[in-house]
Amino acid sequence: MKRTTKRRLTHLVLYAVLLVLAVAVALLLDWGRLQENFLNLNGLGDNLSALILTGVRNTLGYTVVAFGGGLVLAFALALMKLSPVLPYRWLATVWVEFFRGVPSLIVILGMAFGVPIATGWTPPPGGPVGAGLLGLVFVASAYIAETLRAGIQAVPKGQAEAARSLGMSSGWTMTSVVMPQALRIVVPPLTNEFVLLIKDTALLFVIGLAASQRELTTLGRDLMTSGPTAGTATSLTLAALLYLAITLPLTRLVAWMETRQNRSR
Repeated sequence: MKRTTKRRLTHLVLYAVLLVLAVAVALLLDWGRLQENFLNLNGLGDNLSALILTGVRNTLGYTVVAFGGGLVLAFALALMKLSPVLPYRWLATVWVEFFRGVPSLIVILGMAFGVPIATGWTPPPGGPVGAGLLGLVFVASAYIAETLRAGIQAVPKGQAEAARSLGMSSGWTMTSVVMPQALRIVVPPLTNEFVLLIKDTALLFVIGLAASQRELTTLGRDLMTSGPTAGTATSLTLAALLYLAITLPLTRLVAWMETRQNRSR
């Protein structure tokens, strides 16, 4: 038997097994019960409007704040890690390793409850939500700083050397020559970090959110007990679909940018 024929037969067997499994699952599942519990049509519109107007708005707002603050702090940390001054490198390394090694949930709890208790910082600016967001900023800064550092180091050294030979200062060389090229390299991983932050905002539920401050996950959970579809998981299904509606275009954008960069190289 030829190798190509054998490969085709193997593929046909695998397709057949997959088809049999799909048919078996379709026959065994109680589709009516699944629809009633995961996508109950009674009050679906009310749930969806609440999730969009409150959950999506707060989720995106928290993400933008955490990402923007993390990005600003990450620039400083990345430059400190590349600094010739040893104490700066130590400080940046300790910061990055600490906030990358500690779970985000612990950081949020520490900023919202631990730090105010220890320092008398009560209430923190923005209340518990502000403190929780500050925790997300610190965690995001650690990951983004490593991404920026890798992007800066990926720029050929000849670029900086050429700029310095033209009389440009170190700071001007970094901001006008090195950093623009580094940002082009790190846009895909930065977009991935943004997507991760969208999901990490769900951790803010531990600090206790007011009704107007709830993000998608917390609001979906609360609607399971008090909304028009109480007693079913419909609100969680809708929250998951809304997360996908936000994150899938971003992940596809990342894939497109990576493909474009690979072609340009």
